[in-house]
Amino acid sequence: MLSALDLVRDPELDEPITTLGFVSSCHVSAAGDVVVRLRLPTYFCAPNFAFLMVADAYDVLAALPEVRSVDVTLEDHFAADQINAGVAARAGFVAAFDGEAADELDDLRRTFVSKAMLAGTDQVCRPLVASGTDPVELTRLTLGDVPPSADLDRLRRRRAELGLRSDDGAPLLVDPGTGAPIAAAGAPKYLGLARLTQTGIEANTGICRGMLRHRYAGAGAGESEEGPG
Repeated sequence: MLSALDLVRDPELDEPITTLGFVSSCHVSAAGDVVVRLRLPTYFCAPNFAFLMVADAYDVLAALPEVRSVDVTLEDHFAADQINAGVAARAGFVAAFDGEAADELDDLRRTFVSKAMLAGTDQVCRPLVASGTDPVELTRLTLGDVPPSADLDRLRRRRAELGLRSDDGAPLLVDPGTGAPIAAAGAPKYLGLARLTQTGIEANTGICRGMLRHRYAGAGAGESEEGPG
């Protein structure tokens, strides 16, 4: 079951809830009943982010053919009752926070996948620039021109989630909103934004890991010191 939960990411950090330590426990009965308990770094973590993670965890587990029932519960969070009830009822974010939320979370999810795509572009391009590739030259490269790596695979997945080309012939540098190739003149600014985005994610991930360790003594199920590349 942990391998299924590896597919659930913190939307802001773009890292699995397992490696982050957000899964406090995961138990499966012989009959296929799954009980998962989730935790977050603080009592006041954003409820929209929390709802996405709880709902995604429920969805990936419920989709498994060997699973009979799913119970995913967020603990130690100020909005836990609303989130848990809403997810269990498959009610959606607006219904779960009746009178408090105006929209579902599709736009928020896309915003963070776009940021993850920019950060992934930095991870792929930074070694190329460090080895002497001119930023302008990057605008002439395709994904197929880049050496294979876990970072490249991750970038392809994020682009696919956004509905952008992720095949070998796709331009390496593209606008995350439109998929349009980045012009040579815009390469330095684009790469600077990508680097800033990745730096922000790295910093927030470190802060969240530190707060989680301070709040909870034990490691989570599937937790690792470092996330995937």
